[in-house]
Amino acid sequence: MGFALAALAALTVLRLVLAAWLPLTPDEAYYFSWARPLQAGYLDHPPMVALWIRLGTALLGNDPLGIRLLGPLSAALGSLALYDAGNRILPGQRCGLLAASFLNATLMLGAGSILMTPDTPLIFFWTLSLWALARLVQSRDARWWLAAGALAGAALFSKYTAALLLAGTGLWALTAPPIRATLRTAWPWLGIALALLVFAPDFAWNAAHGWASYLKQGGRVDGFDPARAAQFFGELIGGQALFFTPLIAILAVRGLWHLRADKSPGARLLLWLSLLPASVFLEHVLTDRVQGNWVAILYPSACLAAAAAPPRWHRAALALGFGLTGLVYVQVLHPFLPVPAARDTAAVQMAGWPELAAQASASHPAFITSDDYATASELAFYAPKDMPVLGIGPRWAYLDWRNAKLQGASGVLITRRDTTPCPDPLGTISRKQGQAVVMTYRVCRIAAPATAKEFPRP
Repeated sequence: MGFALAALAALTVLRLVLAAWLPLTPDEAYYFSWARPLQAGYLDHPPMVALWIRLGTALLGNDPLGIRLLGPLSAALGSLALYDAGNRILPGQRCGLLAASFLNATLMLGAGSILMTPDTPLIFFWTLSLWALARLVQSRDARWWLAAGALAGAALFSKYTAALLLAGTGLWALTAPPIRATLRTAWPWLGIALALLVFAPDFAWNAAHGWASYLKQGGRVDGFDPARAAQFFGELIGGQALFFTPLIAILAVRGLWHLRADKSPGARLLLWLSLLPASVFLEHVLTDRVQGNWVAILYPSACLAAAAAPPRWHRAALALGFGLTGLVYVQVLHPFLPVPAARDTAAVQMAGWPELAAQASASHPAFITSDDYATASELAFYAPKDMPVLGIGPRWAYLDWRNAKLQGASGVLITRRDTTPCPDPLGTISRKQGQAVVMTYRVCRIAAPATAKEFPRP
């Protein structure tokens, strides 16, 4: 165990170094803008990610490490929780160390723990809730429902997909006889009350804003596109083979198959928390693609199942997982694969933003802006501090920022879209990785809209 703790500490330090070194992705810059001022809810997600960013930047300042600080730290603490859960959840199988090792060897955690997105606190609190349920399984002490409920509420306060944690836990409690007996006590119902209490601020914010978040996220299930279902299914399976890394993915499937006949409460819990979300995502491919990061909620229970599988390929799976993650780190820091910059995911997400902001500000317009939230958020983070950056469009109306006092003033809009009207073009600017062009943007002169909001600057 001493070696494992040392390895986890070294891995955490490496992740912190990368978190400090790498430029912000557009989504991170967007979530950073949420944190000033904090709100009880937002259009896209619940507010936990903004709260985590606010805590990190209060400690270390408004830089990439401050924004991402709680990512590597929560990954380390979550690994310890998964280790303890694995040693408690399945009778006679001390699979905690292997499960925590598998989780850290996945590309999902290897890359995701460096970045700050809503998935970061979601997976942390999901894992902690699983840990509390493992304590319930081992001790049969129904008071653990309180911790499980509060932590599940924190997961839901991070991202709405945590509703699957609540649903899976409820179905498990109804179908596992030793756990079903605890439903005759007050503790599970108090746990539900705690979950709702933790989540209540987001509910209240949505009630005051026309249920904006729920309608936006609920809109993802509209439509039916069976013609593309095969494509979406292939993307889902292929993407998860990459994010799990291939051998860990195979071990997870083998482990869940191995547990199918195990009637113990621990095995039932792992099956419910893995198969219920998986079935929802498989259904979703009939309507639209499943984003790779959505499936991260399966990873804690799936890695526990993988560790409980018959012991074949464990070392090979860990070696391949950590090896692939290491290659991704190297590619991001010093690209060596012959991938055009415009198709390199890391370059598209992170390369050239400070230079683009400098180019956009070079003519000293009254303000700069963009017609997409990603570019606008990066401009707000990297532009000179005395350059106003405006948010234009409906999404910014949900943020408690001051209205821009620049109505009618002449500024510039940066757009990567060919369809955006540009009656007064000023040329083009490019975002680059080294000398290679990642993306080209049109620059348009516009007048400040009356409804524009002004970004709070770092």
